[in-house]
Amino acid sequence: QVQLVESGGGLVQAGGSLRLSCAASGRTYSPYGMGWFRQAPGKEREFVAAIAWSGGRTYYAESVKGRFTISRDNVKNTGYLQMNSLKPEDTAVYYCAAQPGGAAYLQQGNYLYWGRGTQVTVSS
Repeated sequence: QVQLVESGGGLVQAGGSLRLSCAASGRTYSPYGMGWFRQAPGKEREFVAAIAWSGGRTYYAESVKGRFTISRDNVKNTGYLQMNSLKPEDTAVYYCAAQPGGAAYLQQGNYLYWGRGTQVTVSS
């Protein structure tokens, strides 16, 4: 079992930045890939970014490419999502997810463990 807790969400003006964190606990001695997803009101949850255990492979949704950066610190068992140049359409609940095995996945169905989410609101 891996438990995930997101933090760092909040209210920010358009053009601003936020850094989300995802703290993992439990069975973190085994490699796991990590992903970030988001769900806006009235919409389905969508992929944002993913990173492999090694950190060498990262993937981004087209809508955030060039603005968001995913990273991780395996010593601290924490993943990060640096979000710059935020837009009102980035408003959503952001979830982190983890999948044992170390690979990064773009599909949410590939992830076994999920956090409860953190709200990000971008005002215009």
